[in-house]
Amino acid sequence: MKRQLMAMFGIAALAASVAGCGSGARSAQDGATKAADPKEMTGTVTVWLMNDAQTSWPELVQRVNDDFAAKYPKVTLKLAYQEWTQKVAKLDGALEQGAAPDVVELGNTETMKYILNGSLAPVDKASFDNADNWIRGLVNTCTYQDKLFCVPYYAGARVGIYNSAMFQQATGVADLPQNEDEMRAALDKVADRNKADKTFSALYLPGPYWYAAMSYVAAYGGAIARFDSAGNWHGTLNDPKSQQGVQHFVDLVQKYNHNDLTVNESGQATVLARKRAAVLYGNGWEAGSAVAPVTGDPTLKDAVKVATMPGPGGKPLPSFIGGSDLAVTAKSPVRDLAADWIRMFTSTKSEQFLADKDILPNNLSQLEALKSKPATAAAANAVPDAWFTPLAPGWGAIEKQNVLVNMLNSIFKGKSVDQATKEADALINQLINNPA
Repeated sequence: MKRQLMAMFGIAALAASVAGCGSGARSAQDGATKAADPKEMTGTVTVWLMNDAQTSWPELVQRVNDDFAAKYPKVTLKLAYQEWTQKVAKLDGALEQGAAPDVVELGNTETMKYILNGSLAPVDKASFDNADNWIRGLVNTCTYQDKLFCVPYYAGARVGIYNSAMFQQATGVADLPQNEDEMRAALDKVADRNKADKTFSALYLPGPYWYAAMSYVAAYGGAIARFDSAGNWHGTLNDPKSQQGVQHFVDLVQKYNHNDLTVNESGQATVLARKRAAVLYGNGWEAGSAVAPVTGDPTLKDAVKVATMPGPGGKPLPSFIGGSDLAVTAKSPVRDLAADWIRMFTSTKSEQFLADKDILPNNLSQLEALKSKPATAAAANAVPDAWFTPLAPGWGAIEKQNVLVNMLNSIFKGKSVDQATKEADALINQLINNPA
């Protein structure tokens, strides 16, 4: 997707920085021998993957590494797993010190920061499997000025995760209703059945859960910010449609969440596992966490289900498109080798391995089968039309400064939606057009 970010910035130095990332690319490896035969090439490729791969699909990592070693027997591969909470700070430090990895996994909300500051090398889209069929929400986060700076790895979407036994007991029907009015009527019955527990939340929506709040904003046709004809981004949370979405979210939280409204969503699977909630809105993997031996309650394995989350107006609630991308760092001395490792790790064969584990693959063709599979249908069907955060230079600063979280917290402390969204827009306008 063609970006119009250059007009947005009006900063020539930034343009030169990103352009230099491409124009200064080495056509051959500085840190590897320039041998035509891959078996004679030498060098070291350092890969940073997030620990999801280590815990959930280590077999895929090992197979790709074995294939890479067979193709490049004289190249050393160094793999390090990272934690999400520490990765950005660690990567920033490594880039500053000239010690960055050659391949790095990035969450799709992180990519634009590194594209704009010149940290990522452009890659040849046509050389990767399924490139013409990648999920739009992922490839958009990797694209700048018609150049590709990272490769979609896997996708994610939020769904309704619920205790079907609670619904069966309270309503006589185990399924999560797919109309929001009907769901709320069912939630009222579930709440009444569990009224003895003052901490029970029929629908557990944490107050600072901005991903959920912005899903309701999207449901009403609103947005966090928009790009205008003058070439600038500006906050639009105070617009009427956005306010409707925020108010809808606030109403649901205030009616159904009987826990501390300042607590975020990070532990919501535990709330479901402890039977203190009937429904939550989360990533599909949180259903597994709720029934896992260590993080949840295995006795709920047959009760915990996933379904499309119903939203306002009789339509499904729009989901945030989550997921990860893989990139080659701009100063890597082995950029061709690094790109080839990514090529293997995101091949059709590799993506099918993920799909077989109910992880949403990076392309629509392999996603199709998951749309009718009970465990993945809700998330897979949400992906093609999912929303995403503004692809703006200052989005990282907005997220870092918790603008949306603070807005929601202020509402639950008594500030009006109108005033809170107006103040949030003012902060967004200060940050969004400036590179983070």
